[in-house]
Amino acid sequence: MDTSHVSALQLKHAGLERQIQEEMNRPMPDNAVIQTLKKQKLRIKEAITQN
Repeated sequence: MDTSHVSALQLKHAGLERQIQEEMNRPMPDNAVIQTLKKQKLRIKEAITQN
């Protein structure tokens, strides 16, 4: 995997972390949304570490 692809994945990973934090800070967080975002984040992390 080239560095630009890894960098793109890292940016996506950070963006998902921000979305998770935003959702968790809402008065009534949607747990289904949080779980979906966490699964996406995990898949991206796995892709990064397989490099």
